[in-house]
Amino acid sequence: MTLTAHEIILRPIISEKSMDESGRGKYTFAVHDDANKIQIKAAVEELFAKENVTVVSVNVLTTKRKEKRRGTRRGRITGWTTPWRKAIVTLAAGQKIEFFEGV
Repeated sequence: MTLTAHEIILRPIISEKSMDESGRGKYTFAVHDDANKIQIKAAVEELFAKENVTVVSVNVLTTKRKEKRRGTRRGRITGWTTPWRKAIVTLAAGQKIEFFEGV
């Protein structure tokens, strides 16, 4: 299955932890479930070619689904969160992605 760079990198993850890590050259993205580390590296380098970034390493993890409960007037409803996959991309020393700087 061939995926384009825009299909592999779904969106950046904006959280307190990911913004702190971006100062150290590590950026977090939600990625396609079928993408591997080699495809993720190529996609990041292609999408941010204007900044001329070099990816040093890619760490990938899949979040497991969790049970969530909420109470309503009709009683308690149980359900599950959607499992998703994220990649933490480390850039070469001194490089950064400008997209994250304004957040």
